[in-house]
Amino acid sequence: MKILVCVSKTPDTTSKIAFTNGNTKFDDAGVQWIINPYDEWYALVRAIELKEKDASITVHLVTVGGADAEPIIRKALALGGDEAFRVNTDNHDSFYIASQIAAIAKEGAYDLIFTGKETIDYNGSSIGGLVAGLLDLPYISLATKFELNGATATVNREIEGGEEVNSVSLPAVISCQKGVAEQRIPNMRGIMAARTKPLKVVEPAAADSLTSVASFELPPAKAGVKLVPADNVAELVRLLHEEAKVI
Repeated sequence: MKILVCVSKTPDTTSKIAFTNGNTKFDDAGVQWIINPYDEWYALVRAIELKEKDASITVHLVTVGGADAEPIIRKALALGGDEAFRVNTDNHDSFYIASQIAAIAKEGAYDLIFTGKETIDYNGSSIGGLVAGLLDLPYISLATKFELNGATATVNREIEGGEEVNSVSLPAVISCQKGVAEQRIPNMRGIMAARTKPLKVVEPAAADSLTSVASFELPPAKAGVKLVPADNVAELVRLLHEEAKVI
């Protein structure tokens, strides 16, 4: 069995966010890049867990990005991936990215494709569904538990107000979130092995970009706290009604 895990780089949550070119481009100066946590902690780790139970499983990684994404993919290999692909393009359109992943997946004839539920920078939650659509494969999103029995997977997923259990025949595309696996840290043996694992750079397939960024905008600065004396209920009600507009 072959599993393809989609991996992307995102800014560390402690990075200072700023924009350039009239707020149309993310300013990456001084930014610390990490593996997108949903890709690393859940999608990748669950794939590695499956491999540890069944030695016939191979885990490949794919990322769409420039050469600056290679340290990220090497870290993912250190966690336990067997080999990786980097599609050599720096395009942020979801359809374009999904098209590149679908091209790699189609060429490799993978049985299972894992993605994180979303990236922590754009929060689009769109790649898994787009990849499944492009490959005409079943798609289950927001997986909190994934079990494999031969060519059939049982997937628990979060829904509004509860959880549902799905059964799907492979090949399939699954997006993963908290609960499907536990976070791991690469050990020294994995880090050393990752240096020699194959990382293939491929040129992008022909695909359209359907969106572009008009502008970025930072959230408004937080207002100061207003303290209301405990015996001044009328003033508290007025503030909640006129300023906070919650009553």
